[in-house]
Amino acid sequence: MRKPKTRAIMAGLVVAAVSVLGMPLAASAVPPPPLGSGYVLDSADVLSSAEEAEVQARMTRLAERTGLDLWVVYVDEFTQPAAAEDWANETANLNNLGPHQYVLAVAVDARAFYLSGDVDDGALSAAQLTAIEQDRVQPQLAAGDYAAAADAAAAGIESAAQDAEPTPPQPAGSGPDVALIALVVFLVLALGGGVVWLWLRRRARTRATAATAAENLDGLARQAGSALVATDDAIKTSEQELGFARAQFGEAAAAPFAEVLARAKNDLDRAFTISQQLDDDVPETDDERRAGYIEILRLCASADGALDAKAAAFDELRAVESDAPGALARARQRHAAVEAALEGASRDADALRQRYADDALATIADNPAQARARLDLATEQFAAAESAITAGATGEAAVAIRAGESAVAQAEGLERAIASLTADLATTEQRAAALVAEIEGDLAAAAALPDPDGRVAGAVASARAHLDSGRAALTPPRTSPLRALAALEQGNTAIDTVLREAQDEAERRRRAEAQLDTVLVQARAQVSATEEFISARRGAIGPTARTRLAEAGAALVQAEQLRAVDPASALTSAQRAADLAGHAASLAQNDVGAFGASRGGGGGDMMGAILGGIAVNALLGGGSRSRGGFGGGGLGGMLGGLSAGGSPRSGGFRSGGSRARSGGSSFGGSRGRRGGGRF
Repeated sequence: MRKPKTRAIMAGLVVAAVSVLGMPLAASAVPPPPLGSGYVLDSADVLSSAEEAEVQARMTRLAERTGLDLWVVYVDEFTQPAAAEDWANETANLNNLGPHQYVLAVAVDARAFYLSGDVDDGALSAAQLTAIEQDRVQPQLAAGDYAAAADAAAAGIESAAQDAEPTPPQPAGSGPDVALIALVVFLVLALGGGVVWLWLRRRARTRATAATAAENLDGLARQAGSALVATDDAIKTSEQELGFARAQFGEAAAAPFAEVLARAKNDLDRAFTISQQLDDDVPETDDERRAGYIEILRLCASADGALDAKAAAFDELRAVESDAPGALARARQRHAAVEAALEGASRDADALRQRYADDALATIADNPAQARARLDLATEQFAAAESAITAGATGEAAVAIRAGESAVAQAEGLERAIASLTADLATTEQRAAALVAEIEGDLAAAAALPDPDGRVAGAVASARAHLDSGRAALTPPRTSPLRALAALEQGNTAIDTVLREAQDEAERRRRAEAQLDTVLVQARAQVSATEEFISARRGAIGPTARTRLAEAGAALVQAEQLRAVDPASALTSAQRAADLAGHAASLAQNDVGAFGASRGGGGGDMMGAILGGIAVNALLGGGSRSRGGFGGGGLGGMLGGLSAGGSPRSGGFRSGGSRARSGGSSFGGSRGRRGGGRF
């Protein structure tokens, strides 16, 4: 199953606008890449961190057991060449793989794969490689288990290699004396020949390693030089396009791009400085040269990527500008739908206030008012856009339309948060009621336990106190389910400590699993509510609250991952997630209170815009662009292939030189065969 990929995220409100407009993200086509320092290259992000480590360990075991290396490469699509067989063989050729080294290449979106190996001089025949592909790898890929596919390939290679090992010949002789003499002569000759062979092999490896290292450094130098030229051209083009953007959309709209352009120039200047140092008369070691070239590539990629992100926002504005009347009509239609739903959301919020205490509703208490402020702001922006269209200022109209769309999207999110909290509170109430019954049963069980040192009595007293507190929080007319669940959880933890020490391991695991469900409900609800609160008020929220929320989210993910294999550790992570999210909510509410006080709490629509982070300058961040300038995308894609690989694997284990692929001429073996296929 494919995991979520870390992508560049558009700054501010562009994310919401892009998701609303439903813009598709194209799969990435990847040419044969340089292999990194490990056995796994996951450009398609189909493996989790744990799976990637597991596959790396499996390939290491394969090498230790058989002397055969297997690299596994996952990409979205094959390109340059597009055929799976040619792409895999070209990857092996590019990385100087020898006859005992193999590559399993998988194009996830294209659903194609191929296992590349030297069928002339390698340990495995073409028939064995094909059998491994079809019998072992293809079923796992078809099932969507990419880690299992890599393990299946390794297992198939290991099994085939073991089957191919010849049985050592048995010494023969005509009698005891003759056999002994023959054995001594054989050992002497074998020892002498082995020493000579090892010496020759070591010398050959040393030469091959030096040649590979020099070739890799030369390749890095060429990549760094190309990156410098491409980035310099991109910056010059961006300077021209910035002037166009200022004229088209105004100085305020173009200001964020001007800032990014200045940072990109600074990165390029640093990269040129490093290049000059590498080219001067002072010699550097190979490691220093390698580090310098890698830093140049990083700086150039950073500069180009930043320009890429900002250019996308102007491309989107130009798209709106090209049909400003139509875009305005669609935006107003969505505004009307969200405004119609606001009345129902307000009634739902009023109903929640009748049923739940204020602390249970802190994250949505002012959502109806905030949603109204966003909608009013959108109305103003749409009116400004209409005036601009009438005056023929389509660039100004596009900026206003985008601002209005973002305000409407925030209003819609504020309305959804009310419905989401309603469901979360109902679920929390059910869990709290179940936990009350569980604690009562635990107290009864604890009463039957021996208590020589009074620890059981202390735990029982603590659990009863928290039980009473939880029941009080669940008492109508206005309850606080999250507060009740927190108190009950503390009581349950106190009594569980005693029970865990008194019961066997199986029972402790069962109780941890049961407790985990309750804590996960609490953690999910707290994280979700805090996320909604901060998202709609990010203009006033400081970094501390955001950091606590990010840590809470990470702890919750960890708890979900450990749930099946280690309930006790998962429980600790879930409890930490709930605590961190609660702390984040408190900090965020304090930030909003201080923010409102500093501005007198007034301003109506403008205060809503500030709280939500809605400003023209915030609309121009994130995204990607195509090649060919702002209209055609000339600023992007120039360095896209630089991050796919990494430095070649050290230690000189890639040997054998370049080999002809897919029917070409060969000088030392061929990887060409019919195989692979689709899954």
